Amino acid sequence: MPRIGFVSLGCPKATVDSERILTQLRAEGYGLAPTYDKADLVVVNTCGFIDAAVAESLEAIGEAVADHGRVIVTGCLGARADLVRDAHPRVLAVTGPQAYAEVMEAVHAHLPPPEEPFASLLPPQGVKLTPRHYAYLKISEGCNHRCSFCIIPSLRGDLVSRPVGEVMREAERLVEAGVRELLVVSQDTGAYGLDLRYRTDFWNGRPLRTDVESLARAMGGLPAWVRLHYVYPYPHVDALIPLMAEGLILPYLDMPLQHGSPRVLKAMRRPAASEKVLHRIARWRETCPDLVVRSTFIVGFPGETEEDFASLLEFLHTARLDRVGCFAYSPVAGAAANELPGHLPEAVREERLERFMAVQAQISRAKLADRVGQRLTVLVDEVEDDQVIARSYADAPEIDGNVLIPGAWDVDPGDFIEVDVTGAGDHDLWARPVEE
Repeated sequence: MPRIGFVSLGCPKATVDSERILTQLRAEGYGLAPTYDKADLVVVNTCGFIDAAVAESLEAIGEAVADHGRVIVTGCLGARADLVRDAHPRVLAVTGPQAYAEVMEAVHAHLPPPEEPFASLLPPQGVKLTPRHYAYLKISEGCNHRCSFCIIPSLRGDLVSRPVGEVMREAERLVEAGVRELLVVSQDTGAYGLDLRYRTDFWNGRPLRTDVESLARAMGGLPAWVRLHYVYPYPHVDALIPLMAEGLILPYLDMPLQHGSPRVLKAMRRPAASEKVLHRIARWRETCPDLVVRSTFIVGFPGETEEDFASLLEFLHTARLDRVGCFAYSPVAGAAANELPGHLPEAVREERLERFMAVQAQISRAKLADRVGQRLTVLVDEVEDDQVIARSYADAPEIDGNVLIPGAWDVDPGDFIEVDVTGAGDHDLWARPVEE
């Protein structure tokens, strides 16, 4: 059996791409190698969103070339093939993102498949890179926005939504295979179906409109948590909040807001109505008091003044978001923001990042302290000798906090258990199981 070594970098959307390639490799009879020395060929799925990601991808390619030699490159950085080949001329082939057929052609050219593929070895849900009990489910590719700091549309193209029936059939297969949490991802989840003009599709003989509300309602009928990521604040997002209040999907909304200053938002080519966003968040919390809002921000954007940064901190204090990520602005080759005046020194950008995260840590600490004494349902992620690591509905894997349960308990990853919250920190909770 020819064996493939695989390196997957980047965001959850890239993880789904890797899973699709790995599933096709297994379907054609290729084995997967855990180390370079056991592989006949290596595939590196790269990220190229910001300079740090480009550097990480180039380093991973270099390591694979040095340690193995036979390397195929794919993913977002693959869209900049000249950059990859200039840095690593020995790579066998370079393909861009979502180039599944091109990756397989390159693999076939350099490592032919066995004559008889072993499709029976494939699990029904395909090959997954996540733990067995949760999975990312990508509902669309590309993005119609043209944010000045982002090059995703040039890498992945405009919005292309998957038919809702196809998405639901994949969701069913995942749940039937033991997945207990579906993490819905895309570049722009709220725009799902726009390119298809929200046409009707069918799932199990039932007509479904191709839009995010219909998809959420349908997924809410499956026996699994459903968590929505990358939801821009379109007006129709309001319709999702009652579904959260009803318990159909998790009351968790991942909404990238990027800044709180109208002037900076305009330079970013983002919606600039911060006051409207604050009003809507307040209204959502009235409809669904358990709602957790997660967002990401950029500080130190070109032209950001101290007054702009103060506006962002004021927005943060007012919004009191539950989960927040932040990045110091980093130039990206090909982004329109590179041409803007007023680029700030790295020291200023990093100092503002530190101040921003200190403010958010205070907010997070206070909000988590309010949970002490509450009873929560949590999903077990890991079982160690002296503690159990779990997550509540408020915690997405890898990017949010955890619920830590000290002691040895007879539970398994993927179990749902009830716990009483006993303590809180800046990002994590501590709890004990409810013993019947």
